[in-house]
This record gives sequence, structure tokens and C-alpha cells, in this order.
Amino acid sequence: MGVINPMIYIIFLYWYPLRENIAVFLLVSFLLGFTIDFFSDTMAIHSAAIVTVAFARPVLMRFCFGANFEFQGFTFKNTTRVQRMTFLGLLTVFHHLIFFSLELLSFSHFLLILKKVFMTGIATFLICLLLSSLFAKETE
Repeated sequence: MGVINPMIYIIFLYWYPLRENIAVFLLVSFLLGFTIDFFSDTMAIHSAAIVTVAFARPVLMRFCFGANFEFQGFTFKNTTRVQRMTFLGLLTVFHHLIFFSLELLSFSHFLLILKKVFMTGIATFLICLLLSSLFAKETE
């Protein structure tokens, strides 16, 4: 199977400020994906995956945080750890599903896609969780 390559740049989608301009967020997401694609020679797969997840981020946040997400004063400090972990997990799974589906471009390899999503997703989630715990401000 090769070396598991955790895609820790997903933490960018997690940490990006909530009330910023969506167009700027999508542009910065594209530039991040483009930079990764340029240096890893992956032909826009990272760009497509990260822009798609950036576009779907408000829907994922509404799913994880409920109606509280709509209020102007919403911050991650007002949420539970389970909600934040669920949000990070959904970002990871959604991104990896798109990325590996585009990488293989075949539904006949569905089990291989799921295997890659599962193995890389676990590594990515754990590293992102450790980084977010390490650099998070003390909230309790």
C-alpha cells in the first residue's frame, strides 16, 4: 500500500475564521491546493478536493454545531469537544473521499477508495487533532 501520507493541510479548513468573506476563503483554499499540487505533481486533485470541502464547510458546520452556527457571536469556545472532533472528522472524510475518488477515477475500485480513505483518514485526523490541541487557546 505504501506510506500513509496524512494530509494535515485540512487543519486550514478547520482553523479558518468563521465570518470572513467566502470568496476570499475559496481563493485561498484554491491557492493552497494549487501549491500542494504544483510541488507534488498531482494535477489539480488537491485543489479540487480542498475547494469542494471549503465550499461545503458551512453545511458541515451547520450539521455539527446546529443553529448556534448562524449567530454572530458563535465561536469554537462555545462548542463541546465532541462537536469540534466531529467537525474535523467530517472535513477529513469528505476531503479524502473526493481526493481518492479523483485519484482513481473509477467506481470499480470502490473498496480501494474506502481503504485509502480509512487508513489515511485516521492518520490525518489524529495528527490534526494533536495539532489543534497543541496550538488551541485554553478554553476551560
